[in-house]
Amino acid sequence: MSDLYTRFVSGALFPLQERFKHHDTVRVRRDMELSQWWPRERIDALQLERLQALLRDVGVRVPYYRELFARAGFDPAQVTCSADLQRLPFLTKADIRAQSDALRADGAQGLARFNTGGSSGEPLIFFIGTERVTHDVAAKWRATRWWDVDIGDPEIVVWGSPIELGTQDRMRLIRDRLMRTELLPAFEMSDDKVDGFIARIRARRPRMLFGYPSAISHIALRAERRGIRLDDLGIKVVFVTSERLYDHQRETIRRLFGCPVANGYGGRDAGFIAHECPSGGMHVTAEDIVVEIIDEAGRVLPAGQAGEIVVTHLATRDYPFIRYRTGDVGVLGEALCACGRGLPLLKEIQGRSTDFVVAADGTVMHGLSLIYVVRDLVGVRAFKIVQESRACTRVHLVTEGGVKSPDMVGTIVAGFRKRLGEEVEVVVEFNDSIPAERSGKFRYVVSHVAPV
Repeated sequence: MSDLYTRFVSGALFPLQERFKHHDTVRVRRDMELSQWWPRERIDALQLERLQALLRDVGVRVPYYRELFARAGFDPAQVTCSADLQRLPFLTKADIRAQSDALRADGAQGLARFNTGGSSGEPLIFFIGTERVTHDVAAKWRATRWWDVDIGDPEIVVWGSPIELGTQDRMRLIRDRLMRTELLPAFEMSDDKVDGFIARIRARRPRMLFGYPSAISHIALRAERRGIRLDDLGIKVVFVTSERLYDHQRETIRRLFGCPVANGYGGRDAGFIAHECPSGGMHVTAEDIVVEIIDEAGRVLPAGQAGEIVVTHLATRDYPFIRYRTGDVGVLGEALCACGRGLPLLKEIQGRSTDFVVAADGTVMHGLSLIYVVRDLVGVRAFKIVQESRACTRVHLVTEGGVKSPDMVGTIVAGFRKRLGEEVEVVVEFNDSIPAERSGKFRYVVSHVAPV
């Protein structure tokens, strides 16, 4: 049961904030909490209705799709099922980079700029409108409440994105205190830093944790080595996202925190795609997201077969993501979840991996600490970072037009040495392309140095 203050935050304070932002989050979440129990056929019908509305709107307001529909002879009025999406081409990161302005809807206002490296390691700039933010927040809120916790319950977030870390101004700090959320920066995972995290978790006694599975499992193992318990704090659930959750990480977190682990799948580009319920099903946010699984030739595969995950986000009229190739690999489930929700399932998610890297002095850091040095550089098309040893890290770059910029090299070398140590050799190589791993997956950070 939530306490009185949690009910105040979730029932009054957070809704007030959302109204101030012109977000209709409360209504959307309430609608989703009803629709999740509908039969699959009724959910499919709602999804189709929203898909038809999206296609009609972007065909009129979005220059990229006006031209594409005209060229392909595509009439949104003739869409009668989600399979009709297959008449449209895929949207790739390269398309978004090349058509960024043309993807903006006419008259779109309040678009927020985002930048992500994505699972392929290709820097990507895109924009998100108010409708998209509203629906993603509502979907995450719904999934949070599946676990008997709510906005306003004490929460610790173990995160490393500069989007969060760079906005910790006075108003953000006040808001976080009111919402009872505390951020622990996951970039640096030295023993001293992790010991501090453990102390904060024990002092705060949160009802939930949220963050990278690699970072949270690392914290848990450090506490175990020091003989410090974490399973006596009353934590209800640990939410993990942004990386592939491995079985050994789930078991470590579950055992040492003494609570279940809830996996989430999505991203700033693709949206809030799926979340795990207490019965173990990864439920697709089908009210907002159409998921297709495709093979190497781009053919749509049936449930039960593995392929690349392609998403269409139905709340992206201002900057559409239609048939967007995520670069991740997954499998759609065929059966319903034991929980009784009619939402379709992602049976398996593959291909998300972000390693730790180890500085020359032994400091363990999240791989994102290096990724952010490279991904925001103008002219970088793709990259791969390989930590060969504590003494040497190699960076493979693919640049626009094959340009080999000394300034780019200098920025990377300086940024990496600041994090890894001034004595570390940083080798920057310019390549025509960057091959995937032998498994077919792409890893944009590979460390051959084991954390100690």
